[in-house]
Amino acid sequence: MTNMKTILVTGVNGQVGWELQRSLQGLGRIVALSRNEMDLSNPDSIRTAVRQHNPGLIINPAAYTAVDQAEKEVELAHAINGIAPGVLAEEAKRLNAPLIHFSTDYVYDGDKAGRWLETDATNPQSAYGRSKLAGEEAIRAVQAQHLILRTSWVYAARGKNFLLTMLRLAKDKDTLGIVADQFGAPTWCRTLADMTAHIVASRPDWHEVSGTYHFTCSGETSWHGFATAIFAESAKRGNKVPATLNTLTTDQYPLPAKRPKNSRLSLDKLDQTFGITPPSWEQALALCFEDIR
Repeated sequence: MTNMKTILVTGVNGQVGWELQRSLQGLGRIVALSRNEMDLSNPDSIRTAVRQHNPGLIINPAAYTAVDQAEKEVELAHAINGIAPGVLAEEAKRLNAPLIHFSTDYVYDGDKAGRWLETDATNPQSAYGRSKLAGEEAIRAVQAQHLILRTSWVYAARGKNFLLTMLRLAKDKDTLGIVADQFGAPTWCRTLADMTAHIVASRPDWHEVSGTYHFTCSGETSWHGFATAIFAESAKRGNKVPATLNTLTTDQYPLPAKRPKNSRLSLDKLDQTFGITPPSWEQALALCFEDIR
């Protein structure tokens, strides 16, 4: 029997999963599972864990996120990002429970000039992007109640991410080169968790709202612009920052996985459906620095 007051969250040790434990407080009994308790590369492990707790809502922020390593570990990335979401959707449908699943800007090729709409054609250019798109398609095929939330440039005060990499490099480097021709919205993981909690608390008609949404902070910048803002916030707190921050092109900083040059996502559908207005990426970054302090 489904327990409507139980919310099952995957990837408790990940950036978004960790924050969801805090943001969802008061909305139900939170069951936050680690990889040891639910192995997303193993469909039987997924089914066993879900059936043990019989949740009324499943939230899946967990993913294989090693974008460059995915070019070598295609099967593992596909198992976690492509197959597991479909299994979760099957279990959610069996329980008549909604599934909230996090996806990525990497499902687009990045060649569009303006902001991407949820209805724009997908065309992932990396193994990671293809695996995440496969997960979206698997969920839709099951036809369960679901929200697919595409986000971008996620960072946190813990784990491995661009923000913490910049702060680590700043301790030893006086000069850094940062890519300046890729654009998107840096998104704090707590912003994602809080907005997710707002949706859950609004008790929507899941059948009516089921679909795909863009889910980021508002505004836009380049990686170079993001780094500049990081160091400005860090300098305010008396920390050492690089004296020189050079601009690089994507071609000057080759990586195994191709990145979308344009990851700017339209947030209109999110606002129209749920009345959510995400904070600017600058506001969220300043709040995150308070956590780091």
